[in-house]
Amino acid sequence: MTNEQVHSMHLGDVEIIRVVEWHEPFLSTTDMFPTSSRELWEANEDWLAPNHWQPEDDRTVIALQSWVLRGSGQTVLIDTGAGRGRNRPDMGPFHQSESRLLELLTDAGVRPAEVDVVVNTHLHVDHVGWNTVDVNGEWAPSFPNATYLIPAADDFHYGPANSYGNGQQVVDRLIYEDSIAPIHKAGQSLLWEGTHRVNDFLTLESTPGHTPGSSVARLASRTDKAVFAGDLLHSPVQILDPCCNTNACLAPEQAESSRRRVLTRAAEENELLVPAHFGGAGALEVRRVNGGFALGEWASFSPHLKR
Repeated sequence: MTNEQVHSMHLGDVEIIRVVEWHEPFLSTTDMFPTSSRELWEANEDWLAPNHWQPEDDRTVIALQSWVLRGSGQTVLIDTGAGRGRNRPDMGPFHQSESRLLELLTDAGVRPAEVDVVVNTHLHVDHVGWNTVDVNGEWAPSFPNATYLIPAADDFHYGPANSYGNGQQVVDRLIYEDSIAPIHKAGQSLLWEGTHRVNDFLTLESTPGHTPGSSVARLASRTDKAVFAGDLLHSPVQILDPCCNTNACLAPEQAESSRRRVLTRAAEENELLVPAHFGGAGALEVRRVNGGFALGEWASFSPHLKR
């Protein structure tokens, strides 16, 4: 059985399952990328539209998706979407979301109890929502047998010791209280910093800027490599113009530096670049051209056959 929202491919000995909750227009380019130029979008309209840009009303197009990695006897889930029915004031489609991630994972043959590791690349609303589920009025881990890998810098920044992100957004406290604190309470969290070896094919690396603890996950299996880049990039435009940050980057200069470092390594080591929110094929290769970066071949996912 196949589901059009679930696709897969293999890199080395690791199966990669892409689970897409939605793929649709989001913020305008000026709202999402305040420093990007209209000329850059228009010059690349032939391939940006319709999967990454909606020219008629100048809106970015993004995907909300998670990634499952299966290899070496382990099942790893990277990012857990927006959750369902969460109180997220002023957060657009993430407020009272009707997300179906757990159902989609089941469609893919991935049962919650079978997930060994959950990776939160950072602690924004659309990356931690299904960390937990409501069990008799209490938030409990969605993946009862998993270790949740949480960047220590984000845990501090968005946690109570720092007044939940310095109290700048009410939603940061809500996110922490229903999606992070219950993981700690259950004893299923592991805080890490710098780099962290997950298993024999996956390593986490800190890439701060978007948030203090933003991170990427690097996969290496046989001769294949990939980097799951989280929110280091939201649009392919940021490959062409790495200094282009989103409105949500807390430290723009640091975010740009992290982005350039990851893009450089992806190009030099032939890593497949797998950002959290790219629409279309979702992942691609990166090339070095005239001191900058260019888009390479897009990934070829196939409809996923449920085991």
